[in-house]
Amino acid sequence: MVFDPDIAPRERADFLRWYERQTQWSEGHSYNDPAITSASLQAWFDDMRTHFPPMNGTLASDLDDSTVTDHCIGRHVIYSAFAWSVAEGAHKLMRELAIKHRVGFYDVSADEGEVLFPS
Repeated sequence: MVFDPDIAPRERADFLRWYERQTQWSEGHSYNDPAITSASLQAWFDDMRTHFPPMNGTLASDLDDSTVTDHCIGRHVIYSAFAWSVAEGAHKLMRELAIKHRVGFYDVSADEGEVLFPS
């Protein structure tokens, strides 16, 4: 998951509670439209979708391969669910693009997943 670092709490326990609220998907909008999120998250998504195109929404890919990804776009987060066969490469690119676009990164799949804020 990538997130708006100006909104997310920096203390881990608070961050994890905030993450739980974000992933209840209760904002009352479609989670397929990048226009509802921040400019920096939109820029991250624009780069990411060239490698891992979205499964849903107006930008949905018609490809039938493992790079097609379920991106859930909220106001302050983008949660991307990748096929296991591409997970390692997706993780690396997702983190690199988070740094490039100065957004936060949370490794949801790890037991004690990294929470990275831009420096």
